[in-house]
Amino acid sequence: MSLLVGPVVAQTQETQPVNLSTTITTDAASAGLLKTVNFTADTLQELSAVADTIYPGQKKPFTDAQLQEGNNKRFLKRAVLPAAALIGAGIYTIQGNGLYSSFDARDQRFESFPNFSTKVDDYLFFLPIAYMYGFNAFSSQNRHDIRRQTGLLLASGALTSAIVWPVKKLTNIDRPNGDPTAFPSGHTAYAFTIATVVDKEFRHKSPWISVGSYTIASATGVMRVLNNEHWMADVLAGAGVGILSVNTVYWLHDKLFKDKGLNTTLAPTMLPNGSPGMGLTVQF
Repeated sequence: MSLLVGPVVAQTQETQPVNLSTTITTDAASAGLLKTVNFTADTLQELSAVADTIYPGQKKPFTDAQLQEGNNKRFLKRAVLPAAALIGAGIYTIQGNGLYSSFDARDQRFESFPNFSTKVDDYLFFLPIAYMYGFNAFSSQNRHDIRRQTGLLLASGALTSAIVWPVKKLTNIDRPNGDPTAFPSGHTAYAFTIATVVDKEFRHKSPWISVGSYTIASATGVMRVLNNEHWMADVLAGAGVGILSVNTVYWLHDKLFKDKGLNTTLAPTMLPNGSPGMGLTVQF
């Protein structure tokens, strides 16, 4: 059977739809049958794939959720409410408060793991950064180019710091080991900041990347409690701050730069005094 398709040249305008049709002719020589089928423009449009939006700095289109970072309702539902729940749980369980308080968690820790001690929690939460840049090097499926990824990561970390350190000073709660500035946990906040960035950049590649990142972040928080470095309330609030910070940065990024490029170029240049240097160009 042979299939012959006649070429169609058309120009479609949004304000004036064009009545377009094409003819597909099939010639079944063995059966002696000639059949002509007409397709309207609407039918052809339904059969054709609609191109996805590719934002500046984004290498290729991905999930629907990733393309709606700037949606206010989604931001409230997927970011603000979960983060508020974690931060609220932290406040509710500060020291001896709540049905299962931070004091209860401390007592359980001494009962179950009296000799627990490790320094792994000081370094573990950096692991997702390593494999994020590893994926950039060996995979073509990273959501944003490496420069924009780095910018989003640094902006998220800066927002996390802007929340964590003033709150530590304001609450002025001692840690279970007697050291100052317990609430919220900085290690846990940064761990969830990094995990959330990795989740946003690579969740389309495999859900296990997100699971692994959040598992590492959660393990960091648990070890902070087991090491007697933080109360349970500190860890809960820190997780909420990290999640909120990243989602806020991505939400603002989509609002401000959805239709704009924000890419940087670093190139050798000559300084005014005649000595060689490096020039940084930021393109909007």
